[in-house]
Amino acid sequence: MKQARIKETITFEDFAKLDIRVGTITEVLPIGASNKLMKLIVNFGDHTRSILAGIKKEREDPSEIKGMQALFILNLPEKEMAGEISQGMLFDIGYEDGVIPCLATPERHVPDGTRAG
Repeated sequence: MKQARIKETITFEDFAKLDIRVGTITEVLPIGASNKLMKLIVNFGDHTRSILAGIKKEREDPSEIKGMQALFILNLPEKEMAGEISQGMLFDIGYEDGVIPCLATPERHVPDGTRAG
C-alpha cells in the first residue's frame, strides 16, 4: 500500500461537528437494484437507522457482520441511492487505500449510541 498524504489540518471544532456513534448491525439486506450496496439496519439504542454501505463485493458473505458493533457517522444528510434512503455512513477502514475494508469496531461491547471522539 502506498501511504496517502495527510489531509489539511482542521480545527477541533470542525472535528467535533461529526456525530460518530457505535451501533449494532441487526440486519444486512441486499438491494436488488445495486451490485455494490447492502442495506444495514442499525440499532443506536434509542432508535434504528437504515444505512447503505458498498460492501456487497468487499465480502464473500456480507451477512457475516450481522450482530457486530461498528462506528457510523449519523449527522450527514440523508442520501438516496439505488432507490433506497441512507440515514448515515458506515465508518470503515481500508477502502480509500485499496485495502480490503474492515469495520471500525470498539475493542469491547459498549452501549449502542455511545459517541466516539
